[in-house]
Amino acid sequence: MSRSGSGVLRLGIVGAGKLGTTLGRAAVAAGYEVAMSGSGPAERIALTVKVLVPGARAVSTDEVVRHADLIVLAVPTHRFRELPRDLFADKILVDAMNYWEPIDGVDEELATASSGTSVVVQERFPSARVVKSLNQLGYHELEESTRPRGAAGRVAIAAAGDDPVAVREVLELVDRLGFDAVNAGSLESGAALEPQGAAFGVAYSTDELSNLLWPYARSA
Repeated sequence: MSRSGSGVLRLGIVGAGKLGTTLGRAAVAAGYEVAMSGSGPAERIALTVKVLVPGARAVSTDEVVRHADLIVLAVPTHRFRELPRDLFADKILVDAMNYWEPIDGVDEELATASSGTSVVVQERFPSARVVKSLNQLGYHELEESTRPRGAAGRVAIAAAGDDPVAVREVLELVDRLGFDAVNAGSLESGAALEPQGAAFGVAYSTDELSNLLWPYARSA
């Protein structure tokens, strides 16, 4: 797990919108030191972070990268290409984005990504260790569904990626945030977690989600 030299859990979040702030609150509650950035200077989101994610810090995106080895990318999907290709070098990058044409506009590359949009994200950031996760449910459902480990009715969240160590760390993050963690297999299998995918938009239990994703997860 992404820790400082003193063993403190650290998480970076790029994106201070509804999803980013929801995940930030859950991470602070789980004991993480959270650094968040928006699309501009840190001062632009400082009040938002102070009010909506008390305990987190508003910083620049470069500072987010320096803060943690585990970073959640939660910007509107059409904006990820604005970030430098080498920005997340050697970092575990959790792709929590979903492509929505009404919001993101027509994007032929994303709309026709038969292997999932996270493959496109990995191509954009070739030196990052991309894992698809935390995108299955809306921010309202995520906030309302967190439960302690072992609690009845705990919702399952999957993670898909090609780097087994990165996937394992993201699964630990999912568990600490308050969800049962399910390995969905390779990064291409993350297509099942996206809009129109088999696992998108429904709060499944661990057994339900595992059974649904079994054909994909066999490659993990």
